[in-house]
Amino acid sequence: MTGSSPRAVSRRGLLTGGALAAGGALGAAVAVTAAGSDDPATRPAATTPVAEIGLAVEPFHGTRQAGVATEPQAHAAFVALVLRPETDRKALGRMLRLLSDDAARLTQGRPALADTEPELGLLPARLTVTFGFGPGFYRAANLDERRPPSVAALPAFGIDRLSPRWSGGDLLLQICADDPLTVTHAQRVLVKDSRPFATVAWVQQGFRRAAGAEPGRTQRNLFGQLDGTANPKPGAPLETAVWVPDGPTWLRDSTTLVVRRISMNLETWDLLGRTDRELSVGRRLDTGAPLTGTDEHDEPDFTALGSGGLTVIPDFSHLTRSHVAEDRLRILRRPYNYDGVPSADGTADSGLIFASYQADITRQFLPIQRRLAERDLLNEWTTPIGSAVFAIPPGCSEGGWIGQQLLG
Repeated sequence: MTGSSPRAVSRRGLLTGGALAAGGALGAAVAVTAAGSDDPATRPAATTPVAEIGLAVEPFHGTRQAGVATEPQAHAAFVALVLRPETDRKALGRMLRLLSDDAARLTQGRPALADTEPELGLLPARLTVTFGFGPGFYRAANLDERRPPSVAALPAFGIDRLSPRWSGGDLLLQICADDPLTVTHAQRVLVKDSRPFATVAWVQQGFRRAAGAEPGRTQRNLFGQLDGTANPKPGAPLETAVWVPDGPTWLRDSTTLVVRRISMNLETWDLLGRTDRELSVGRRLDTGAPLTGTDEHDEPDFTALGSGGLTVIPDFSHLTRSHVAEDRLRILRRPYNYDGVPSADGTADSGLIFASYQADITRQFLPIQRRLAERDLLNEWTTPIGSAVFAIPPGCSEGGWIGQQLLG
């Protein structure tokens, strides 16, 4: 070995070199890397601070819940719970006090009370926990008159093939973070503490690009499409479309959520040429630009004609059917991909966890969904297999808990 080549690292060097420094505050934690000799006096040890991504924090307390307008994290778990028959209004208050305290601690990088794995709660990685109330929650609390009218089971659509395995639920815990271990630990803590009050109906785990992998870019789904281009922009458009501006305390600064699990037939999608894919979507796959434009955020021209006399953007394209011109009628899409275990012959079990936030489901989501169900060419390659609706109540101040305005 020449003098310029690094010396081989021994087994002892590997074992000691990767150890985490023990003790001290989280912010001072370091990883020790070995490069060369086993002799501590000669080894040129280097230290790397814990990645900033792991220490990043999103607020839990506030007028509105985090996890809606928050920049989407890389990983998510949507956990739907079914309340036990004996869980009444008082029990709901006890449960939400406990779960809110868990969430308030974990989102700030502090272990939950009686956390059996406290080390797993030290890296928040922008963790958010968002609570949603389904129709059954209001019935259990004997407060159905306070349920937002649009928070009800969606009407049946001809394209649906819904399974109870992915549908319904009385209480939703939407858990998002930039680290999958953070999501998993928060999910376990919250589910454990909910056991006296509820059982798990379903869990849907999803992912987006890794944090920092493609900053500032719109999410891509497993068809390769940019997904979320037409979201309402921050400021007045977002305020108008997503948040309830007034009303009683349990309604003001709330929103609603529709969760749809959409299976994607990747095998038949793979058979399409690029032109056919782009015609079915109405956008270019590389840039996300409408077929009449050059940039992702160009306004589509649905009247433009091609050389054959047909509209450049077909009226059956996903873009045409989902297009909304008015800001107040837009929906905020915050989707996540899922990828299950393939079948024995390799057929994928993949798709999209479609999460849509809007002030009113009836006024905003349903008209879009009806147009899509009627004539969206993407229905040839997608099938909704799960559906659930929830009210996302207002946030809470420090010392308070989610649902306090509703339950009192």
